[in-house]
Amino acid sequence: MTLTRAQVEQTAASIEAVQEPSGAIPWSAGEHTDVWNHLESAMGLVVGGRRDAAEHAFAWARQTQRADGSWPMKIVAGEVEDQSGESNMSAYVAVATWHHWLVARDEAFVRLMWPTVRRALDWVVSLQLPFGGIAWSQEWHDGAPASVNEEALLAGSSSIHHSLRAGVALAELVGEPQPGWELAGGRLGHALREHRDLFLDKSTFSMDWYYPVLGGAVRGDAARELFAERWDTFVVPGLGIRCVSTNPWVTGAETCELVLALEAIGDRERAEQLLADMQHLRTDDGSYWTGYVFPTEVDEVGVNWPGEQTTYTAAAVILAVDALTDGTAGADIMRGTTFAPDFAEIGLECGCSSERVAGLARRTA
Repeated sequence: MTLTRAQVEQTAASIEAVQEPSGAIPWSAGEHTDVWNHLESAMGLVVGGRRDAAEHAFAWARQTQRADGSWPMKIVAGEVEDQSGESNMSAYVAVATWHHWLVARDEAFVRLMWPTVRRALDWVVSLQLPFGGIAWSQEWHDGAPASVNEEALLAGSSSIHHSLRAGVALAELVGEPQPGWELAGGRLGHALREHRDLFLDKSTFSMDWYYPVLGGAVRGDAARELFAERWDTFVVPGLGIRCVSTNPWVTGAETCELVLALEAIGDRERAEQLLADMQHLRTDDGSYWTGYVFPTEVDEVGVNWPGEQTTYTAAAVILAVDALTDGTAGADIMRGTTFAPDFAEIGLECGCSSERVAGLARRTA
């Protein structure tokens, strides 16, 4: 089962209904905005045929980016609630911009977004740690950047890997190659494949399980083996996937991200089943509950929780449907076949020749 085009458009309309006059798209009405989920929602709007609203959201991103390339972690009704910058959130502007390009083929828009993308990824790459992971955040104090949290999140770094591939593709499109991003992406990909033990241990979260595949660092047999390891831990047949392995709580966004990861490696049958399984979260207006606490022996009553429909869940559904139906050219965004050639093997530790690394270093200088 998948959604009809009319249902996709209805879900996109539910996202636009929450958009604030500034262009910001909060998690739900009155809640905070973070740039990652904001841009994911913009991608949903693009697929859902609401390009004006999507470009209003992109304009908000341009206007609220800070000089160092980051965004505040939380903004509520135009006021900054958390100043700290999160690397994964800031990097995602590259994915959203490439997605817009795939769907709209508007080079002028890409060039409008390019300075924002470049500042964001330059900042993110500056946070790379010696083992290849990306520090997950930088604190801000008194309106200025301060200390860096020198620990890396596996899911966040996996998403950054995806963003760097999109960024390299955009750089080639506008004629401004960024070999430094390629080098950083090569080191990051190696860490995500070979050194996952060096990231912060968040293994109870399903995102840490599937994100190395979703972000493109792990594919093929390695991806299938990774999914097999914890499939029964996280997947609840008929409902979706758990957000956290220890809780009887399935969430729509995580389920749809797993759908996208499965589709990206060609496992369409299980992807389609999971998309169908999570439709119990859909409401009559096309929006989606965030999650569902399912009955257990301790508590026999199930309930949608939290009691809100979230824009990022709606957007994840739209993107999953698009991937499974090839509804737009943006369906490729997680498969990544439209990106520049993979930089997974760039870097001496990844088996790259010394000549290739030296050449990239010269281009970076």
